[in-house]
Amino acid sequence: MPNKAFALLAPAALALFAATPALAAPNVVATIKPLHSLVAGVMEGVGTPELLIEGAASPHGFSLRPSDAGKLESADLVFWIGEDLETFLDGPLETISANATKIEMMDVEGMNILELREGGLFEAHGHGDEGHEAHDDHDHEHDEHAHEDDHADNHDHADDHDHAHEHGDAHIWLDPQNARLMVAAIADALIAADPENAQTYNANGQALAARLDALQAEIDARLAPARGTPFFVFHDAYHAFEESFDIEATGSFTVNPEIAPGAGRLTEIRAIVEQQGAACLFAEPQFSPQVIETIADGTGARIGTLDPLGAAIADGPELYFTLMNTMADSLLDCLAD
Repeated sequence: MPNKAFALLAPAALALFAATPALAAPNVVATIKPLHSLVAGVMEGVGTPELLIEGAASPHGFSLRPSDAGKLESADLVFWIGEDLETFLDGPLETISANATKIEMMDVEGMNILELREGGLFEAHGHGDEGHEAHDDHDHEHDEHAHEDDHADNHDHADDHDHAHEHGDAHIWLDPQNARLMVAAIADALIAADPENAQTYNANGQALAARLDALQAEIDARLAPARGTPFFVFHDAYHAFEESFDIEATGSFTVNPEIAPGAGRLTEIRAIVEQQGAACLFAEPQFSPQVIETIADGTGARIGTLDPLGAAIADGPELYFTLMNTMADSLLDCLAD
């Protein structure tokens, strides 16, 4: 349920902006599709933001093309999740977009950022501060194990692991209340850059906030039949969604989604899936389902798909709401039999 403040401008403050000399509508870039959807919703009626990572591409391992660099070069505002997710932007934002205002969502005040879990078996109900302390010990055990496996498969894991723990789980948009805070930050930045359209940005932001509250309540009620059924996910992208709707993945198959687990790791995970009686294993459209199919074979577990980025959903203001509802549908289809 809604539990965080939402800071959009009061009418008196908007009147001050209305008296400010008009500026040209800003050129806006958003990185991933869910964030682009929220920016597009706030900008509706004024303009359309550019999307940097299009289609089924993943921010994990993304490389800038010349056309992407062109978008960043002409941007007045760049909205991104943060360096934990869009690692490829760490340098280019300071060089290519040197004159743009950059808004990092991981830095928005009040954002609920969870501990990043590791591949394998997650600790049950690791929510809240007490759970996070317990996570530290538990994850340490798995960290050592994951290092052993992935060091055998690919030494790049060490860099990914160290980086990922700097700030926490970057899949923050899958918590609707985080999305609400993101909308407020987006509206504030747009109002500052384009005061002529402050009334529209503010009204759109308020409307989105109300829709996000309703979305959370609706999905929370719908997912009741799926609660308590064990399932595994491809990589740990869903912690925010799980905590928001009181469901919990049993574990994940990969530490780094760009690196396939080795044969020893697959054997171990398959044993865990059988031991836990997992009802469903969830693949992702951004990555090959071969790993999931290999593990599921002969276990009786069903295979589903979860898409945290909305790869197959049309870009635009409705994408975020379709994405969240589609994820709820996928969980119910696979778990609520």
